[in-house]
Amino acid sequence: MLSRRTVSSVAIALIIAQLVVRAWLAATGNFYWDDLVLIGRASSQPILSWDYLGHSHDGHFMPAAFLVAGISTVIAPVNWVLPAITLVVMQALASLAVWRMIRVVAGRTAGIGALAALAFYLVTPMTVPAFAWWAAALNSLPMQAAMAWIVADAVLLVRSRGRRPDARLIVIRSTVIFVVALAFFEKSLFILPVAFAAAVLAVRYTGSRSPGTTATADPDATGAIGDDRATPGYADTALTRAFSAARTLWASMSIVFVIWLVVFFSVSDATAGQHSIAQTARLVWRSINDAVIPSFVGGPWEWERWVPSPPMGFPPVWMIVLGWVVLAVLVWWAVSRRRGAAGVVICTAFYVIAAQIPVMWNRSSANTALELAQTMRYLPDTAVVITIAIALIIGSPERARTATAVRHARPGADDRGLVPVVALVGALAVASATISLVSFSTSWRDDPTGDYLATAKRSLAANRDHPMFDQSLPLEVLLPVAYPNNQISHTFGRVRDRPEFAVTTDRLNVLDSAGNLVPGAVTPARKIRPGRGACDRPEITGPGRLSLDGPLIQWRWTIGVSYCANRSGQLDMSLEGGRTVRVPVQAGLHVVYVQLEGRGRAIAVRPVTAGLTLHTGEGRVGEVAEARLVG
Repeated sequence: MLSRRTVSSVAIALIIAQLVVRAWLAATGNFYWDDLVLIGRASSQPILSWDYLGHSHDGHFMPAAFLVAGISTVIAPVNWVLPAITLVVMQALASLAVWRMIRVVAGRTAGIGALAALAFYLVTPMTVPAFAWWAAALNSLPMQAAMAWIVADAVLLVRSRGRRPDARLIVIRSTVIFVVALAFFEKSLFILPVAFAAAVLAVRYTGSRSPGTTATADPDATGAIGDDRATPGYADTALTRAFSAARTLWASMSIVFVIWLVVFFSVSDATAGQHSIAQTARLVWRSINDAVIPSFVGGPWEWERWVPSPPMGFPPVWMIVLGWVVLAVLVWWAVSRRRGAAGVVICTAFYVIAAQIPVMWNRSSANTALELAQTMRYLPDTAVVITIAIALIIGSPERARTATAVRHARPGADDRGLVPVVALVGALAVASATISLVSFSTSWRDDPTGDYLATAKRSLAANRDHPMFDQSLPLEVLLPVAYPNNQISHTFGRVRDRPEFAVTTDRLNVLDSAGNLVPGAVTPARKIRPGRGACDRPEITGPGRLSLDGPLIQWRWTIGVSYCANRSGQLDMSLEGGRTVRVPVQAGLHVVYVQLEGRGRAIAVRPVTAGLTLHTGEGRVGEVAEARLVG
């Protein structure tokens, strides 16, 4: 039999080992996709404003996640160190909360079974993709920690029938944790039904009365939160005990649940877009068959990435079949050996399926690839629920034992026989999960974002004295669908050592696809005809027009034109239908680049500085591109 101290020591060692591995995964990772959207919004808006915190991000309402991302961006903009630290810290909180939940639900004498439940959570591939992706982790890790903590608190309340001296504190802290989890991820709404179901399942074989009896008042329980003495004659079932013993907790969390649901649907656009029931069903099945099931044998081992998409797991058929076999064996063992295991299995299966439906429904357009379900980033809460199920089954009484045998059995007497079996199976599962993690890490690092950001920061620092135009990030870093957060002015907006992003400049430089600063040029969509004068006979002495060789449609155009000015000063330039831009010019012969919105056949110019006159040469109107590509 493993002593409590030994079990606790092994559990802490397992958690530390997981954190070391996760720290390595975080350290070798970098920003990706939605991370840059969070950074872009934090760089362009006040991070304490409601426009920032209350924004519906791809259907998610997540003010606390935005706040953490905003603080990180303000402190260390486009620096991966702080986000990596937040990943490891949040994972530590989640892992410790899960271990606490296991000890409470399974009982402190669970021994090797409790360690097996913890090991499953710590190594399952279902939690890996959402950990490595910062934006996803800001959603999922607080939910994992909160779910585990609140389930444990609920079980503590119902097993004590609400008569613990700290019952009121439990209600308050669980409600606060629930609110915090919701602030990170609206999917945390699932915590309430999960906690209630876990409480009902956990209390079935603890403290029950004989059939046919009813609850009686307990004079020593006066003032206890949720005590059941005030309802004479009710049937003493697990459902009534779980409800009455923690009814204050359920009431407070239900109020929060309803309020948050109303707020969510009032600010979120989660239901926007096209949806398909058939596509939702296919996505849910793919998520279960190709993601959840292989995870029972530590899979998938093969991860592929089609940049800019995230890695997707591709388990072979044999692994899927083996996963179903292992699951069937585990279910058979649980149902045949543990009382009430069938109910736990049914509730868990219901959650695994039901929890996937909302997220897959929101992404169920005909154009959604089924491989989306194989990214496995929507499964961390499923892993926690399965861990809860394992703890519930471990904590249930055995079927084979008679009442006499149970009274005389020594706690943990079966541990000696289970230790080698569980150790062998656990070692194989950990080895398989390690293969999966290494494969995922290799695929996750196959992304140009980190190198691009690092190079671009160095390039911008080297060009800090010259204003430059805004431009899009490379397509393989962030697609235009994220506009305007795919603009470098948003990504690097909080970076201090950089040039000003402006609409005029005298030196046209651009960042190439690798982040290097290279000379830019204007594509010749239209040409600007030279002025009729000369440097000693400037033609622009007042409001005038620069003629084009053809019309422009309404767009944001870049103008590059040479000029000579008699003095330094400013002039206004504009296109028809667009706003006027004030452009600084220098005395002598120079080139200026301006970005204007509008249309028309000419560019209006007007000297602002008194006595300023100019002669303009040939120019171009078009788009900005690398000079080597324009010619």
